[in-house]
Amino acid sequence: RWLLLLGSLWILAASPASSAFQRPTGSPAPPHMQYLLEPLHTTVHTQRGATATLPCVLRALPRNYRVKWSKVEPANYGENIIIITNGLYHKNYGPLSPRVRLRHSHRYDASLTITEVALEDEGRYRCQLVNGLEDESVSLTLHLEGVVFPYQPSTGRYKFNYHEAKRACEQQDSRLATYQQLYKAWTEGLDWCNAGWVLDGTVHYPIINSREPCGGRLLLPGVRTYGARDKQKDRFDAFCFTSALQGEVYFIRGHLNFKEAGKACSNHGGAIAKVGQLYSAWKFSQLDRCDGGWLADGSVRYPITTPRQRCGGLPDPGVRSFGFPSKELRTFGTYCFTEK
Repeated sequence: RWLLLLGSLWILAASPASSAFQRPTGSPAPPHMQYLLEPLHTTVHTQRGATATLPCVLRALPRNYRVKWSKVEPANYGENIIIITNGLYHKNYGPLSPRVRLRHSHRYDASLTITEVALEDEGRYRCQLVNGLEDESVSLTLHLEGVVFPYQPSTGRYKFNYHEAKRACEQQDSRLATYQQLYKAWTEGLDWCNAGWVLDGTVHYPIINSREPCGGRLLLPGVRTYGARDKQKDRFDAFCFTSALQGEVYFIRGHLNFKEAGKACSNHGGAIAKVGQLYSAWKFSQLDRCDGGWLADGSVRYPITTPRQRCGGLPDPGVRSFGFPSKELRTFGTYCFTEK
């Protein structure tokens, strides 16, 4: 009787007509997708620090199958395995291992849950059903809501090779932006004449207002590209990307040199804010101040969400910069960051 019952359940689970996970009427599954359901939405939106789930659901359970999750890495065009399961057991791999698990809300559910989402989690993921000659896969994109900002060091423009640009962004609580992030930032108004590295090793600059120093007036607006460059020898600026903060940025008024600014933040239980943290507070917390303040890299900046004549006079919101004044001779307030 038990064998007959199990056989009936297998037929019920494998039958598309009786499955509880049928696609909506009028949306037939592609013929090559025998076991995996096409996700209704292939992009999952999230923020840093949140929990996100990438959907992967089976319509039936083939014999001796495995599901393999991997992340596509644009910097080296490879795939890093994250987790492999056979439905009963699973094994985690790589740096994501402590923060990933299978949702497994039912026996057909192989969705991947990522906790405490980090900046480097942004990107494309693949859920692959490994079943002999009948392998199938679906691709999904994890999209972090965030902000892209151009970055150069105190020594001036075009000083970074690729590896230095990557490290500089990470030091400012951000990471090198992807081309897709830069393109989205351009559609939202980013206009910058200096070329900078992005994560895949290519170099670009986004132009809204065509002008002579930026390729000429006759070229249409767009993201101009230099293509792939030598990561060791070629030098440009960087385009960095950051997302929501797990903490607070606040301003301390005063006439402070750089060393005094650091002490003032420390006395309030924090540290001098990094450039990425100030951009994040401007983007997500609508931080708006006319006061220039020290940041951790020695630059002086201030965030404006409501443009006005006495706050730089520029018509668009943004983070304004005074550059890199003398740390000993010049005095300003300071922007501090405290973790929650």
